[in-house]
Formats: sequence, structure tokens, C-alpha cells
Amino acid sequence: MPSRCPDPSRFLFLPPAGQRQREWAAALEAAVPEFDVALARDRDEALALLPHTVAAFGSLDPELLQAAPRLRWLQCPAAGPSPAYFFDALVASDVAVTNMRGVFSDHIADHIMAFVLAFARGLHHHLPNQFRGQWRAGETPPAIYLREATAVIVGVGGIGAATAAHCAHFGMHVIGIDPRVASPPPGVRELYRPDALDEHLGRGDFVILTVPRTPQTQGLMNAARLARVKPGAVLINTGRGTSIVLDDLAEALDSGPLGGAALDVFETEPLPPGHRLWQAPNFLMTPHTADAGPYLDERRLELFLENARRFVRGDPLATPVDKANWF
Repeated sequence: MPSRCPDPSRFLFLPPAGQRQREWAAALEAAVPEFDVALARDRDEALALLPHTVAAFGSLDPELLQAAPRLRWLQCPAAGPSPAYFFDALVASDVAVTNMRGVFSDHIADHIMAFVLAFARGLHHHLPNQFRGQWRAGETPPAIYLREATAVIVGVGGIGAATAAHCAHFGMHVIGIDPRVASPPPGVRELYRPDALDEHLGRGDFVILTVPRTPQTQGLMNAARLARVKPGAVLINTGRGTSIVLDDLAEALDSGPLGGAALDVFETEPLPPGHRLWQAPNFLMTPHTADAGPYLDERRLELFLENARRFVRGDPLATPVDKANWF
């Protein structure tokens, strides 16, 4: 936990500092007057300002970090940046990092539920027929009766917990898998740690991934694990594309146990032209848009300001990151 912020203390918006950073700097000055707020227009200006900076917004590299001996807090602009954001010197340092997680939990949970309902009611079958101008009423796939269905949600933090509440509203039995959540969120009937995933994976009519990108979730759903799912189950991923091996998924859809899959994120983005998934009849996709929705900028700003208020009070930060695990 950071100690109480000395007064005055510099807060630096790292380059490139554009219009959003200028607006946020004004909001920060108004909300947290203890900060002496500065914006760095370029790298040279950042290097000149960092020696007296205690908190910053943006991205660092080893040289910038070395120039900031007083730095104690870094606000990451994203919910889940690339692993390169957490370079070795930053991980080893005493700098606390926070991210922007939680600002779009409701939007992504709604998106997940759209996928669940689409497969439950056969829209993955009917929509292609519509686009081909075909009326094929006699070929409706069996409906999935949600009140008798089970969802295994891998990751029941903000997004997964919101998804669990939706699933429970439709009468589904929800099993949560999470390394950090200590007690079942509302809607989760059973909660287990990740080492129990293989034991419970085969119980899910829907397997829903909301996990961040960490060393442990890279390639989480590979051929071996996909072979464990319940025959006919639907796999949904709105977390990180690296959690699913795309070629293994395509094989599981063609000849394995999967009944369907819906992805918003992909191991390779965009999905390469000619990839087998483009033609998979039991596959739905959206192009990394599950977080789309109103009020995101306002939520990001408020979360940032809340972390700033906590920092100057010496309180625990709202969205701390385990730097070694990238989230």
C-alpha cells in the first residue's frame, strides 16, 4: 500500500499526451489538488520531469523507469495491456500498477448473454439461412433449455460475476472457476480454483471464458482440454484471444465434442482470411467489440480519479495489478 502522498507531488501524464490527457489533467487538478499535474509532450520532456514524479499515467520503458526514482504509482490506460507492458524492471520495482478493469463488465456480460441465447435458440443456424434467402423450417437444431443447463464460467471477477447473474436469471446452474475470488458471487452456485477446471469442465452446456491474459491462461483451451468438454457444449470467449488455440478449436468444431463456439477475441487478430473458422457452420464471431457501449470514457476517468484519491490518502488502490501475472 502506498504511503501518504507528500505535498506537493508531481503527477505526470507520459507521452504521447493528447486531448484526452489534457482533459483528464484538468479533472485531476480539480479533484485531487494535492497533485502538481504535468503533461510530457515528448520523451525528452518526460525524462526531465520524471526525477520528481511520484505518480504517472501511461506506459514506461526501462530508461523512463530508471529516470523516476520517486515513482510509486503507475496508472495503466488499459484493462489488459500486452505482456510487454510489464517489463522485468517494472515487475521487480516497488511501483504499484493499476489498470482500467471493471469499466465495461456490464457491456461484455450482455454480449456473452447474446451469444448464449443465440445458441440456445438456434440463431447460429437460422441467420446464415436468412442471408442465403433460404426458408428451412424443418432443420431447426434442438433448443438448449436454459433452466436445465449448466454454465462453467472461467473467471468470475467483474465480467464473469455479471455474466453469472445473467445466467442465474435464466435459471442456469453456474459453476465458477477463479484463482482470486474467495466466495461465490451472486448467481454462482459452486466456486472452484483453476486446478479443478478439468474436473468440472465436462459439466458445462456452456463454457464461458472471461479470463485476462496471464502466463497461466496462455493456450488454456488447447486440444487436450477441448477434448474434455461435454458433447454438444458451446464455448464462448470474450476474455483474451490467447486463451484458445484457434486451430485446435476449429478441429474440435469439425470433429470433436463441441457443439458450437462464439468468439469476440482471437489468438490472431484479425482472424486470418481463409481460416477454417470463417466457414464453420456452428460458429459465431464478433470483431473484438464486446466492450462497446456508452459511458466508457466517463467510467475510466472516474476510476482513475478514485485511484488518485486513494493514493494521496494512502489507502489501498482500487484496481491493483499483480505485475508478474500481468493482471
